[in-house]
Parts: sequence; C-alpha cells; structure tokens
Amino acid sequence: MKLVNSLSVSAFMLAVLLGGCNKESNYMSPLASAVSPLDNSVALAAANSSKDAKTSKPGSKTLAVVNLGVAGNFAILSKSGITDVYKSSVTGDIGTSPITGAAIHLSCAEVSGIIYTVDATGPLPCRVINASRLTTAVLNMQTAYTDAAGRSNPDYLNLGAGNIGGKTLTKGLYKFTSNVVIPTNVTISGSSTDVWIFQIAGTLSTSSAVKIILKGGAQAKNIFWQTSGNVTLGTTSHFEGSILSQTAINMKTGSSINGRMLAQTAVTLEMSTVVKP
Repeated sequence: MKLVNSLSVSAFMLAVLLGGCNKESNYMSPLASAVSPLDNSVALAAANSSKDAKTSKPGSKTLAVVNLGVAGNFAILSKSGITDVYKSSVTGDIGTSPITGAAIHLSCAEVSGIIYTVDATGPLPCRVINASRLTTAVLNMQTAYTDAAGRSNPDYLNLGAGNIGGKTLTKGLYKFTSNVVIPTNVTISGSSTDVWIFQIAGTLSTSSAVKIILKGGAQAKNIFWQTSGNVTLGTTSHFEGSILSQTAINMKTGSSINGRMLAQTAVTLEMSTVVKP
C-alpha cells in the first residue's frame, strides 16, 4: 500500500514538474515582445516612402536641359548638306560639316547670320571658312543627341500611341518606341524654366497647316525633339523647339520653325522660315 502511495506521489510531482517546464518554454518576456521606437520609425519611413512613390505625378521631377554646346549657336547644322527652294529665311548661323560648302544651297540674302563652311566653296560673298568650329559643333550635336536619347525613366510612354494631335503637353520626358504624328494642333504648356524632351525611335511628321502652340511661358529653347528617323514638317505648318535628328529634316513649302534643326544627314527647306530661339 505504501508502495502504491509513493508511486502516486511521484507521478503527481512529475506532472507538476513537466507542466512548469511547458509554461517556461512558452513564456516571452515583456522586453522581447515589445517593438522598439526605432523599429516603429523605420516602418513609418518605409510606408511614407512607398506612399510618395505611388502618388508622384508625371513631370514632377526636375529635368535638365540638353546641353547643345557650340551646336546651340546654329539655327541649322548638317553633316551632308542644306538644300533650298528659294526664297527661304533663316535667322541664325548655319553650317555643314564634314561635307563641303558647295552643299549649302542657301544664298547670303536668305540668311541673317553667319554661313560657316569647311572650305572656300560656300555661298559668296558671305561664307566664313571655319572648319574647326564646325567640327566641334558637329561633335557637340552628336553628344547632345546621345544625351537626349539616353535619358531614362520617362514620365510618359507612347502617349496617344504616337498620335499627339490635339493634346496639351506639360513638362517632362516623353518616350515613343515608334513613329510620332501630329495631325492637329498641339499645345506645349508650362513655365519659362520647364523642360520637355521627346525621345522618338521612329519618324516625326506634322500635317499641313498644323501648329505647335506655346502657352504659359513655355520657351522653344527648352524643348528638344530627338528622333531616330526622318522629320517632316508639313506645308505651312509651324514647329517649336530644337530638333536633334539622326537622319534628315525636311521642311515643306511655307513651313516655319522657332527652334534649331540639327541633322546628322541633310536639311531641306522649301520657302521656309527658321528662327533660332
């Protein structure tokens, strides 16, 4: 009987001991369970950062202008020639390089500025031979093209599937992976310090009589059109901004531009008006 009682007491004591162990193993100290103020601050900062990223608006970041270097002093700069249907009007310097001055078909009377050539075959009597300046300008033009084409994180991607007619364009970086057409008037709206860069992987063309209109202080000197393909400005159309083309820029009869035409091949004028901003 005593043996049974002893066994019962021993079993009871063992059960108590095991129960205590289980309680200790499930126990978490107040220090371990508490979240530190630092942890709360980090979590709050992360949440705010995520919120800011989601609510940031297109064009909200500061966009630097494209540095044109010496090329910025030219209204027209071409590597393979400037053809012309008389009478055009150009306000600003023009030049061609490496092709000779014979590829400049504008007359002295059509240009209010300096006509730079790499040799003595340019328009007389006004042409100025300055091969080194032209070489630098062309190199700067190519660098500017690469800069504009290489800008990342666009605010707008393939806006209007490449048809931007009728739209009002605010500041920012616009990227198009194909051609861009402008069949109706476009408004570029912003302040005098706002910047617009258009990256176009294909061609750029405007329809006849279409106008690009500046609003709210926007300036042509802060608008850059980088195109891989040809640019065609329709008959009597009006354009704003500097065009950096990897190929040709063609102005149809009576068209005008307040900007620059910087072409890595040829520029064509047809009774056109070009004014450097």
